[in-house]
Amino acid sequence: MPHFRTVLFDLDGTLVDAFTTLHRAYGHTLPLFGLPAPSPEAVRRAVGGGLENAMAHFVAPDQVAEACRIHVAYTERILLDDPVLYDGALEVVGALHAAGVRTGVLTNKIGDHARALLRHLGVTPHLDLVLGARDCAWRKPAREFTAEALRRLGADAAGCCLVGDSPFDIATARAAGFPCFCVTTGTHDRAALVAAGADGVYPGLLPLAAAEFGLEV
Repeated sequence: MPHFRTVLFDLDGTLVDAFTTLHRAYGHTLPLFGLPAPSPEAVRRAVGGGLENAMAHFVAPDQVAEACRIHVAYTERILLDDPVLYDGALEVVGALHAAGVRTGVLTNKIGDHARALLRHLGVTPHLDLVLGARDCAWRKPAREFTAEALRRLGADAAGCCLVGDSPFDIATARAAGFPCFCVTTGTHDRAALVAAGADGVYPGLLPLAAAEFGLEV
């Protein structure tokens, strides 16, 4: 059985494959600023640190706010069209929750978008918390963001871990004082995640859950 009392999950690239949605939104937004639509690879390289940080890879600093506004408005129109759960996402979160582990999603995606997406994909009943951008004053990797999640869960850093797919997630866990286990389904490969200091790197959620949580689902 899991030896962690609290497990926090990143969303995009970890539980949910939403890259088609992200790519469509950038493909809609950037041409409005006279820029070419980016490749899927360019979008993957940019995302992970919040929308404003990602958008700054493509547009001038004085265009970021307006580009983000357009991106968000378009994303709200297509939010539920394309995303799918990665293999094992529902089963792993469900098994942890059933075992009495506090489960939460900690994401730089807009919180309302994250909650709508998780409801649509059937994960919400197995989660105790979804905390995202605009839900509070902070975002990953700020220590205060994770502290707010733990406060809302009635948990503490002892016995907690984060499951993610990027160095942003690793930095988040390090700042909070607990381990980060990573999957390579998202934005970074094994070498990059090892170099960033992940406590374990796996090809997907099912082998991660078996190795770190003792779950066979």
